[in-house]
Amino acid sequence: MGGEASGNGEAQILPDSACKQGGWTTFPFIAGTLMGSSIAVSGWANNVIVYMIEKFHVKSIDATQIFNIVAASTSLLPMVAGILADSLLGCYSVIWMSSLVSILGIILIALTATLDPLRPQPCQNGSSMCPTPSKVQFSVLYSGIALAAIGVAGTRFTIAAMGANQFDNLKNQRVFFNWFAVTLYASMVLGATVLVYTEENVNWALGYCLCVAFNVVGLTIFLLGKRYYRHVKPQGSPFASLAHVVIATILKRKVPLSSRAEDYYHQKDGPTDQKRAAMPSKSFGFLNHAALETEGDTKEDGSIAKPWRLCSVQQVEDFKKLLRIFPLLSSSIILCTTLPVVSTLTILQALTVDRHLGPDLKVPAGSMIVFILTSTAINLTFIDRFLFPLWQKISGRSPMPLQRVGIGHLFNMTGMAVASLVESKRLKLAQSHQLSDHPGSTVPMFVLWLVPQLVLVGLGEAFHYPGQVTLYYQEFPKPLRSTATAMISVVVGIAYYLSTAVIDLVRRVTTWLPDNINNGRLGNVYMMFAMMQMLNFFYFLFCAKCYKYQNEEEGNKSNNESSNTEK
Repeated sequence: MGGEASGNGEAQILPDSACKQGGWTTFPFIAGTLMGSSIAVSGWANNVIVYMIEKFHVKSIDATQIFNIVAASTSLLPMVAGILADSLLGCYSVIWMSSLVSILGIILIALTATLDPLRPQPCQNGSSMCPTPSKVQFSVLYSGIALAAIGVAGTRFTIAAMGANQFDNLKNQRVFFNWFAVTLYASMVLGATVLVYTEENVNWALGYCLCVAFNVVGLTIFLLGKRYYRHVKPQGSPFASLAHVVIATILKRKVPLSSRAEDYYHQKDGPTDQKRAAMPSKSFGFLNHAALETEGDTKEDGSIAKPWRLCSVQQVEDFKKLLRIFPLLSSSIILCTTLPVVSTLTILQALTVDRHLGPDLKVPAGSMIVFILTSTAINLTFIDRFLFPLWQKISGRSPMPLQRVGIGHLFNMTGMAVASLVESKRLKLAQSHQLSDHPGSTVPMFVLWLVPQLVLVGLGEAFHYPGQVTLYYQEFPKPLRSTATAMISVVVGIAYYLSTAVIDLVRRVTTWLPDNINNGRLGNVYMMFAMMQMLNFFYFLFCAKCYKYQNEEEGNKSNNESSNTEK
């Protein structure tokens, strides 16, 4: 077994380990784990709004808000998992531990569907008065949802980081991220169709038990691949290094900067950097104070004597990388509000329209998200196998991550606008048939009218999601690679919170979102988010124009080497 070496404060894998472990041999195990986990979470999460409304008698808008809060927390927690993986436990341990937590959570949800005492009595026929769930019943349900969400948060993006760690060059990593996304969305399609249909049309308990089974299978596949994985040893908290930069900068803020490279501390950057002792970059120059050597900062052997007063130039440059990419991160927040807004509000629309596909088949409202997932999975394959090779043939280079994200902005914006137009048609039909004051009635509109908005959002996801994951993994400092793949999830989490807050504000100050959407103005909500997307797109263009890729040269070199090897 090969060992680990540390250089530049990051985990590095020695050549003997690199040749014996990792590579595409590990992909079936990574993909199998991802499939099991994603099918399970898609099965319970995509239908949890309907489950709360029908079985726990939660009001429709309240159910969507609860789901958005849970989804937001699920999206923020991968950052914690990434920190644990980078600094303490490693990816492998975080993934199997999180899988166990997820399994426990889904078991609790399944128990609420299996045992009558754990859910309220059904509503009486023809009555709008339904029994209120007890505190114990709500506690078991919400505990199950919380544990299942925590488990998902600890696995999905940590698997992405672990999978990328199996490859040595950016070309293979980019291909991996594309197929990671294809596997993710294809698995979620299976969960959102087969399992959701089972829950609504066969038995809720059976559907949730199948979710448990898929999660267990995924964990088993992951454990079976242990001998083939390349395990990157955690090197301590990289955030401590970032904190050192901030404190050292403050403590030395009055020390004049030097124009000589040898006055800055390079020793921890490795022997190569020690010999050529480069000057720190001029951007964010005030941070260079942290690497400026003063009397008493180093020991006789050249090591740092006071870590809170002195950092290496590499530590300072890593901190600068985060500052440079932060504006792009912020521009992705409103971009990512599209998915929570469209996916949850479309469920409420679907509950009011004709969902019959023939006399015996009725589309579950919770399965509407399958159109987003299918669109994403199909378009990811088309983009990877046809569009990008054509792009490369015409332009001589692959599209850059920011170009992918920019195209995603345009499709998401268009999807919101189309959703507004479709809702206007649905509302006019409800009014013309005098259904505005009849909650629970069916508007004579076919459910497939809701598909175009979902397909456009899925197409936007196919462009911007892999683009963002690739961008953060490529541009983040190497000690933060696991954290980097979790950043898209953090952005999505903030987007869920933002969409929840905006919708709550709309409910407070307007009459657009009553519990009976036939008596509201849901189309205005969609158009408001479309306008937000348009303004945010201009902000993104400004940020992208100002940004300079930090690792583009390294990535092109890796890609060229890979191409030469293949030839």
